[in-house]
Amino acid sequence: MIHHISIRNFAIIENTEIDFTEGLNIITGETGSGKSIVIEAISLALGSRADSAFVRHGAQKAVVQLAGELNGEEVVITREVSAAGKNICKLNGSLVTLGELSETCRKLADIHGQYDNQSLLNPDNHIRIVDSFQSEKILPLRRRFDEAYRTYEELKSRLNKLLSKERDNAKKLDFYRFEQSEILNAELTPGEDDALAERISLLQNSEKIFAGIETAYGNLNDGDTAAMAVLGNGLHALQSISGYSGEIKEIAEEFADMYYRFEDISASLRTIREKITFTPEELDAAIARQNLIDNLKKKYGSTVEEILAYCDQISEELNQIENFDEVKTRLSAETAEAQKVLSEKAALLSAARKESARLLEEAIEKELHDLNFKTASLSIDFKTPDTIGPNGCDIVEILISANKGEPLRPLVKVASGGEISRIMLAIKNITGTYDNINTMIFDEIDAGISGITASVVGRKLREIAKDHQVICITHLPQIAANGDSHYRIYKEEDDENTFTTVEPLTDEQAVDEIARLLGGENITETTRKSARELLASAKSPS
Repeated sequence: MIHHISIRNFAIIENTEIDFTEGLNIITGETGSGKSIVIEAISLALGSRADSAFVRHGAQKAVVQLAGELNGEEVVITREVSAAGKNICKLNGSLVTLGELSETCRKLADIHGQYDNQSLLNPDNHIRIVDSFQSEKILPLRRRFDEAYRTYEELKSRLNKLLSKERDNAKKLDFYRFEQSEILNAELTPGEDDALAERISLLQNSEKIFAGIETAYGNLNDGDTAAMAVLGNGLHALQSISGYSGEIKEIAEEFADMYYRFEDISASLRTIREKITFTPEELDAAIARQNLIDNLKKKYGSTVEEILAYCDQISEELNQIENFDEVKTRLSAETAEAQKVLSEKAALLSAARKESARLLEEAIEKELHDLNFKTASLSIDFKTPDTIGPNGCDIVEILISANKGEPLRPLVKVASGGEISRIMLAIKNITGTYDNINTMIFDEIDAGISGITASVVGRKLREIAKDHQVICITHLPQIAANGDSHYRIYKEEDDENTFTTVEPLTDEQAVDEIARLLGGENITETTRKSARELLASAKSPS
């Protein structure tokens, strides 16, 4: 539900705010006053494409802010469009992409205008209408079909790729075998290149390393003046007097810890010294191994891990080539099974659609009769395509006979502008119960109608408004009289600019506005009386 919209510097609207209510919100005004601009502003807030042409002449940017309720939570949407073309979308104060905003607002409001008339005339959209009816039954089947379709398409793609490789397999076989043999014969291990580089560095500097360790070890252990001997004597002296003083005892204990640490260091140096061996042959072998790995890196990857990964890849390719017939047979069987499952899911979806379509036909037909199509008949036609597509195994088209005795024909060949608006209204009234959209917005719903038909459309909008918030722009008094809330748009001018203002009407102001719609700008007591009678009639129980 939409609670509030603020519009600044948008087209010919300088600054206006509208507080919408529950039920049927009616917006009226003279031709050219800017009624449809309000719908454009709402559409922008809900995620439609921005255009710098929306920015009021002389302003730097247009700002539309909409507050509403979605799934029980308050939402605040802000759209800013600069004259330079910069577009900013905010949801509850946070920047979002246009796609994210559109997805969030998809269930907030459904805007029906002239575009929807054209959309209804396109048979490609009719299957969506069928699927939206009794969606609690259709959508689970649609989701299962979609999953089966994705599985089938993936397997079919894999099989086609496999078959396309069949001609090249013979040429690739020897080449892949050579590459695999070259890598496997190297007997690489992960991390070997780094360890080898460290080993070569050690071998190349082994004499320096040995001399340094030998000197350090000798200083610690060789002769009476060796560090370990001196430290041992000191430790013995301290331990002999530690019983006389707590402070000396503490120092002796710390000294002992240091002595034993030096002992450990001395033992480690001795172990390293004993392990150091060096022969020119060992260094040559290590360098040769490094060169081998470097050559493999030039061909197959920058690291040993990448080389091994490439080996796994070509091993899989070889497996497919060497076992091509087996793989083809298996993948063909899997694809055939997936196609069978897809056909089953498509058939279940189609059956549910056809069952639901019969009920939808009856419901829409009843609505059409209520909307003064007294003798109209409607049929939802199903055809089967050559292959199962993303929508299943159905091609759906709505056919209608607007007058008694006329054959059922496609909408595009039958309906006028006014008729298509009423047909859309009938469909919206039926499918709106199932699509969980809180707010329905109608622009130009009264195109091409008048008189009794307009009264019927007005009552139908009021009926829809029992379960939805409805915002409707109209120029017909028969429709306006059904409103729970009434807003008037008017245009003013000064010496330089044109301004559009929206104001909520009191009951008495609504009477005057409907009187204006009935009789023009010269409002009389007669037109006021007619307006009051129309209001009373519209809001009386049916």
